[in-house]
Amino acid sequence: MPIGIGGRIPHEVVVLDVRLRPARTEEVMMRIRISWKGGEVYGELRETGTVRILAGALPFSAPAHRWGEEVYFDTPITSELEPDASDVVEPGTICFWVDGDALALPFGPTPVSRGDECRLVSKANIMGHIEGDSAALRAVRSGDMMTVEEA
Repeated sequence: MPIGIGGRIPHEVVVLDVRLRPARTEEVMMRIRISWKGGEVYGELRETGTVRILAGALPFSAPAHRWGEEVYFDTPITSELEPDASDVVEPGTICFWVDGDALALPFGPTPVSRGDECRLVSKANIMGHIEGDSAALRAVRSGDMMTVEEA
């Protein structure tokens, strides 16, 4: 048991659980709206080469695909792998899958995940994050038409 000031045992012990999130050091370049027949999510995109290319292609629509707890769909753009590309990301990360020229929106484990992580099939460019709860993407079904536009 913790000892208080002067060696006395305090009457009340308060335990704080503080979980730090990484500081966002990048600037938000733009907000997007991703919608489908059953719902929508909004996202913030940071300043990257891939985001600049995507911004020039908005709006666009494509049918969704589900892969575990990930939604992905084709885009009209192509891009090279960026230095901070990753295959393990946080839920709600907006990714550009270079190998498939697609947006990938993981919100939970995929078939290649280890435990509860969000693992993509291969490295993808990190574009930004979904605002709020990315679990809203659970409503997306394969074949749903996804529309991406500036918010």
